[in-house]
Amino acid sequence: MSAWLDTLPEAAKTYLEGRRLDEVECIISDLPGIARGKAVPASKFAKQDYFHLPDSIFYQTITGDWAEAADDDGWIEKDMILKPDMSTATAAPWTGDWTLQVIHDAYDRDHKPIPFSPRNVLKRVVQLYHDRGWDPVVAPEMEFFLVARNTDPARGIEPMMGRSGRPAAARQAYSMTAVDEFGPVIDDIYDFAEHQGFEIDGITQEGGAGQLEINLRHGDPVKLADEVFYFKRLIREAALRHDCFATFMAKPIANEPGSAMHIHHSILDIESGENIFSGPQGGETDAFYHFIGGLQNHLPAGLAVMAPYVNSYRRYVKEQAAPINLEWARDNRTTGIRVPLSGPEARRVENRIAGMDCNPYLGIALSLACGYLGLVNEERPRKQFKGDAYAGEGDIPQVMGQALDLFEEASALHEVLGPEFARVYSIVKRAEYDEFLQVISPWEREHLLLNV
Repeated sequence: MSAWLDTLPEAAKTYLEGRRLDEVECIISDLPGIARGKAVPASKFAKQDYFHLPDSIFYQTITGDWAEAADDDGWIEKDMILKPDMSTATAAPWTGDWTLQVIHDAYDRDHKPIPFSPRNVLKRVVQLYHDRGWDPVVAPEMEFFLVARNTDPARGIEPMMGRSGRPAAARQAYSMTAVDEFGPVIDDIYDFAEHQGFEIDGITQEGGAGQLEINLRHGDPVKLADEVFYFKRLIREAALRHDCFATFMAKPIANEPGSAMHIHHSILDIESGENIFSGPQGGETDAFYHFIGGLQNHLPAGLAVMAPYVNSYRRYVKEQAAPINLEWARDNRTTGIRVPLSGPEARRVENRIAGMDCNPYLGIALSLACGYLGLVNEERPRKQFKGDAYAGEGDIPQVMGQALDLFEEASALHEVLGPEFARVYSIVKRAEYDEFLQVISPWEREHLLLNV
């Protein structure tokens, strides 16, 4: 086993230094972004090149039910071949023994990538960029809430209790005192991240009660999606140690801001290493505008991927720190597409549409796919927006059903993401939406029971 351990990333080696590895968690992301797989003794993992899981894990809804998955061959629950990507090996520092996690990639019996595995979808999109001589770079921002334990779905979600013994306060954006209220949880987040070899660019208090934001350094899209996938689990585990929950719901608390996964993009020319959004004299290039045009033109049809649940659409509310349209502007946080202040080398485009509830592989893949279509088709954006974009009209779908209608018709996006992924994603989300429509809400009982 020692030869295998020598191939581990440095952070994993450091974590295990002087210790005996007990277990390896072999994991893969399903469509919602939940880690699926199995735990095996370290000695067994050292002897296996792959393991099997049924492809039905990608047909499961967030409630645990299965969508109707029949294709031209009918319904056959096939085994996938899951192979480890050892570059992703990292600690699981919250466990009681010395455990590593390793992300696996999914292949069929002919050793071709499973087209609806989220990590494979992102790899497909990144490869399309590489085929054009481009290297996409992303930087995700993760917003989430620390909330009081909630074991009764009929009760509203409440902010967690801070160190002061008072509930976390709202409207304290960037307050260091507010961050200190969650000090013990944040300390564990930092410790877990260090053990896992992740570099946090910063943690800030956001506008919601108990809402925090973690920024990650820019880099390769697949690597960054892996980190967000890992971070969601890491943050949940840190919260549980301190008698609270971490939630990545897009809109967990009424009348509070929602949680986004803002995605910053830049594109490098592989040959020169230069940012294609900036010209030789530092000005904005046609590619810069084409990328923005792609986001404006194709994000409405892709919203069902970036806003994957009925709750997601509650976030797009005026004056609640979330966009309501796809206007673009420089240094303007009211627009859905923002160009942050930067020098020419760091020129980038920020997509502020994606919710933190989206699968990070799929959210990043969808955003890059929209920009890719803009680049290859040389699409032009609308004029830069001036002023408060909340004063304008919304131009994104407002409900899940409408978003799914647009996604199912988006043949250009399907070709970039993969037609088979689009088929499977659509039937799973339709099944979830149909399940939701069977539920009668408290609002309906309160206002309709005796009044209509």
